Amino acid sequence: MTTIQCCKSVIAIATLFAASGTFAATMSKADYATGKDRIGADYKVDKAACDSSSGNAKDICKEQAKGKEKIALAELEYQYSGLGGDGNKLAVAKADAAFAIAKEVCDDKAGNPKDVCRAEAKAAHVKALADAKLVNKVGAATKNAAEDKRDADYKVVAEKCDSLAGEAKSSCISAAKVRFNKS
Repeated sequence: MTTIQCCKSVIAIATLFAASGTFAATMSKADYATGKDRIGADYKVDKAACDSSSGNAKDICKEQAKGKEKIALAELEYQYSGLGGDGNKLAVAKADAAFAIAKEVCDDKAGNPKDVCRAEAKAAHVKALADAKLVNKVGAATKNAAEDKRDADYKVVAEKCDSLAGEAKSSCISAAKVRFNKS
């Protein structure tokens, strides 16, 4: 495998992990426990399948099994909680798994090609972590922007309520508080 092929493999693995579809959807505690058990069983099967290999191929196989397990656990946690922080942990798990596999692939090389392969793998890892960080920050910024917009809209409605008097004003402000989630 040439250095370019190695780089393409590393990028393909990283892209595969980064592009696998995930969404935040909560699940029951029983489904979560079943999912954890299934992931553990799958890992044991995947790891046992590596015993038929030898040398670096066995090491690569083991890293793939570990990476698959870590990603599956992070994905399960994200699906269970639906929290943005768990979504970020999933992206980091994908980046880390791709990096670990890529490093093992590079071990088939020697000298400068190995160094180049590892540098390319490290660069892909750094980029994937940066993307995960960016997505996390964009999510926080989007949430803050939505809160700012809601606050601005509430102030406009509250100002309109000020033109009313008595029970009408009181009712208008109560309705605005409910609509804009103000206490």
